[in-house]
Amino acid sequence: MIEIDDKIVSLDLLRECFACDLGRCKGICCVEGNAGAPLEPEEVDLLEAEYEHYKPYMTPEGIAAVERQGFMVVDCEGDYTTPLVDDAECAYSYTENGVTLCAIERACREGHCSFPKPISCHLYPIRVVRFSNGTLGLNYHRWEVCRAAVACGRQRGIPVYRSLREPIVRRFGEEFYRALEAAEEFLRQQQQ
Repeated sequence: MIEIDDKIVSLDLLRECFACDLGRCKGICCVEGNAGAPLEPEEVDLLEAEYEHYKPYMTPEGIAAVERQGFMVVDCEGDYTTPLVDDAECAYSYTENGVTLCAIERACREGHCSFPKPISCHLYPIRVVRFSNGTLGLNYHRWEVCRAAVACGRQRGIPVYRSLREPIVRRFGEEFYRALEAAEEFLRQQQQ
């Protein structure tokens, strides 16, 4: 673990490799799991405010799930998560050419929505935990459905954090990302 500002960062983010390979995994992370994706409290308001912009990309089942459950669901730990369709795929997902994708992300990419997607989805496989003292912990979440991403990352030599530059900068800022680069370089020099 290393500490950068008020964040405790697992060294796995710097040492382990990862690069999403949608051609192989087919977006299964939006379908599998025991709950919806974690949501920040302020994201719930954004999901509601932007709904009419991303709704056209959602499936009828996803729309019905949101209209029945709301824009978020409180899980067994009291955290906000995305609603699910039949306890499986995220209500905000859709399938194209056999790949499960995010309706919110598509609407944003096409200029119809200002909210890119929930930050927990954008940052995955990094999971952020908040400690009681306000410090954040950034951990690498290993999940069997992402083994193709691990293989792709290893083949290309891409550490977890480098494959997630955009969401890391979105959530924590450019300076924090540069600190991760410096930490990776420091570790590399220590190993020589």
